[in-house]
Amino acid sequence: MFEQLGLIGCGLMGGSFALALKRAKLVKRVVGYSKSPSTTERARQLGVIDVAAPSALLAVSGADLVLIAVPVAASEATFKAIRHGISADTLVMDVGSTKGDVIEAARRGLQDQFSSFVPAHPIAGKEVAGIEHADAGLFTRRQIVLTPVKATLRSNVQRATQIWTAVGGHVLTMTPEAHDSAFAAVSHLPHLLAFAFINAIAGQPQGASFLALAGSGFRDFSRIAAGDPTLWRDVLLANREQVLRQSQAFRKELLQFEALIASGDGQALERAIDNASRTRGRWQPAAPPSSD
Repeated sequence: MFEQLGLIGCGLMGGSFALALKRAKLVKRVVGYSKSPSTTERARQLGVIDVAAPSALLAVSGADLVLIAVPVAASEATFKAIRHGISADTLVMDVGSTKGDVIEAARRGLQDQFSSFVPAHPIAGKEVAGIEHADAGLFTRRQIVLTPVKATLRSNVQRATQIWTAVGGHVLTMTPEAHDSAFAAVSHLPHLLAFAFINAIAGQPQGASFLALAGSGFRDFSRIAAGDPTLWRDVLLANREQVLRQSQAFRKELLQFEALIASGDGQALERAIDNASRTRGRWQPAAPPSSD
């Protein structure tokens, strides 16, 4: 049981975490802060938080647990804002989709309190954002990736593991580098492709009529293109090196497919498609599908 959760960012992820803690009876009080006072007040009205704080620092003052749920580009400013409210006993976590940049932001922002920070990435989400969509069950049977570094207190890693397990998550630990490389391939690049795919169709003179004819295949492939623009702008820029590496690998493969089509080599084209089909058929998700 934690006495107080200091929640910085009262949106889908932060609100869902607060509700999950409350449902599991792991926290007595939730004090929240968002950049927009109306968002913080709405979170209070919905019962996601108990007290609306006028600043990030006041939200974490007296908290023994802090969750940073802001766009990754805002991480360093947020860590700096709360540094003087963090004690040696405070556990600080985030929910960012990139880890290397957030860890460096925490190192600079938290300074002497950096060891209190346990970087976390819940592989969960929805196509819709906002506190109205917060869900206590959002993390149930989802993977939660922790990426502690050498300076991270082992006791805090253990506490973080216990918290995420208690709200229904399956916790695994990996290095920040391995995390950013893996998620560039299986999350960040697919979003980039979905955004580009939609824009490529919409930018054509007959784009609207093409879209009017789209069916379930289009729906399934394009679903993640409805992601939050600010969030995905920050993710793609924060992990740009790994995203561009994966994009280059994809372009190489796409060019090979184009060459087979242009040459009319049906046998080779079928083999390439069969390879993809078999690989996809063997894949089993570690948890139910999510939007992240």
